[in-house]
Order: sequence, then C-alpha cells, then structure tokens
Amino acid sequence: MSDQVLERARRGDREAFGRLVEPYHRELQVHCYRILGSVQDAEDVLQETLLAAWRALGRFEGRSSVRAWLYRIATNRCLNALRDGARRSEAPAGEALWPQPYPDVLLDDLADAEPGPEARYESREAISLAFVAALQHLPPRQRAILVLRDVLGLRAAETAGMLDSSVTAVNSALKRARTTMLERLPAPRPPLPGSAGERQVVARFVAAFERGDIDGIVALLTDDAMVNMPPLPDEYRGREIAGRFLASVCRGGGGDGFRFVPTRVNGQPAFGFYRRDPHTPIAHAHGLLVLSLDGDRICGITRFVDNSVLPYSGLPRTLPDPTENGRRAPAARPGPGPASG
Repeated sequence: MSDQVLERARRGDREAFGRLVEPYHRELQVHCYRILGSVQDAEDVLQETLLAAWRALGRFEGRSSVRAWLYRIATNRCLNALRDGARRSEAPAGEALWPQPYPDVLLDDLADAEPGPEARYESREAISLAFVAALQHLPPRQRAILVLRDVLGLRAAETAGMLDSSVTAVNSALKRARTTMLERLPAPRPPLPGSAGERQVVARFVAAFERGDIDGIVALLTDDAMVNMPPLPDEYRGREIAGRFLASVCRGGGGDGFRFVPTRVNGQPAFGFYRRDPHTPIAHAHGLLVLSLDGDRICGITRFVDNSVLPYSGLPRTLPDPTENGRRAPAARPGPGPASG
C-alpha cells in the first residue's frame, strides 16, 4: 500500500482508508474467530477494530506495518470482548465448549499471508474445528498469545508489544497454553481437502447413513472416535458407544428418511442434515454435521443441533420433497453465506 493512500486516509479520506484495510479484512476476521469461537462475534469485533483504527489513524506513526497495527487493535478488542462477558472464556465443569463452525466459503478470499518464523501450526490445522475448540479452553490472554505466536508466527517481543506485556510474561503464558493444547488437541492425519481419499470416506459415510447401515458407519470409525452435539454437553467416545448412539439416531430414518446437503466448514467436509417430514412434502433441517477424518477413517462427528449455523453456509432450513415423479431430485447446492466480506 503506497504512502500516498496512507496519507490520504489520515486526512479523512474514507475511500483511501477502505483501500488501506481491505487486504486484511478476512484474515483479521479469522483471527478474531479463533480467539472468540464465534463467526458473528468475530465480525462484530472486526467492525469495532476498523472503527477504532479509523479514529486512531492520525496517531499511527508507522513504526510497525499497517497489518501489525490492525492485529494489535483486533487482539485487544477480542480480549475486551471476552473480559466483558461477550463470550464465555471457560466451560462450566463437565460441559464441552465448542465454537461455531466457520464456513469455507468465507475462506475463499483469504490472502495467503505467510506466517512468521515462530509459527508451529499449519494454516489448515489452525482453522480446524478441533483446534479452535481446544483454544476455547484457554484463559483469554493465553489464547491470544498462542494464536499470535504459534499461528501467526510472531516473535515474543512483537507479541509482548501488542499486549503491552513483557517477553518473560508472554513466554510463561505461552508455555502454559502449549501444555493445555497438547492435552486437548488430537493429532489426526486427515487426507487433503477435496482429495480422492476424502471424497471416498465421505461418500461411504453418507451412503451408509442414508440406508440406515449402522455396521457400515461403525466400520468407518476409529477406535477412539468421538460424537458431539454442540451446544449440548453430551459426548459419545469410542467406536462402540458412538455406534450405539448413531443407531438410535438412524432408527426409523433409513432409505429416504435423511438428506445430506454438502458444504465445508473449518476446512472439513460437512453437511446440512435434513429429515423428511412424513406428513408434508418437505425435509426439515436438523442442524449441521461435520466430519473429522484421520486417514481413511472418521475420528469425529460433530452435529451442531442449532439450525442458526446453517445460513452462514448458505443452507436453508427446509428442502422440497426429494422425489419428483418417483425419482430422486438433485441435491440442493449450497450458496454463499450471509456474512459480510
């Protein structure tokens, strides 16, 4: 970004300011999402960040890059939101804490910003549902420090400067955060997104589920597979227990009872999950189902039971009758979500 654009923005040119911050919009939203665990909260805090940047632009001295300056504002706004109770920073005893899913359609225009030299996580790992869920169990300041250091790859001194802290305090908090993440974060080896291996596992799962083949579903699970249903606290861990739960879900819903509309969230295969109404020619949404893969097996099934997450992936709350003149109609194709870009 040229110095001329920066100078025009400093003089109150809103169009120039837009040009100044637009390249960082999506990556800042993803940054806020990691810390807050909510797409809507991330967008709200991002708007607060941009407003604060506009008001403070005259005091920007250029000692850091515009990108680093915006990250400083965004990180501290996230911490303020957590401190003010906008999001829970810890789950009550015995309750699982899950983030909202982040639609891949919002990642399409994410700039390929190279992480700094201290990064420890790959980009797709750092947006996975399991990673963001594990982050939510950290105290807010540890959460921010781990994202700045291990995801963005900032040096300890840069992170300390952003948080008005000391390098010693940052390193101490980072050590505690890393220990917690190691305890909570699984280490699967998922196939590449969109690869033949991923498509094969997903197709086998959908086919088995739609025909009510519980043995076929269980055969795809890893020994330690986990089934969750956020925001409900229930967890079903292990192939046998998860299989019994899935059997109760599938009971009476084989054949045309279920419909799956494909989408992607957090870099993972996902589906709008619909069940046909026996009394009307429509299928009603029953949440969003996300698969976590480990090689050619499924290590996690997360079903978000709140239908409010569907619009972000462009998914409807109802579908028309999937049959037409006795033939199955083509599956609905999800469109872009309503979140602003």
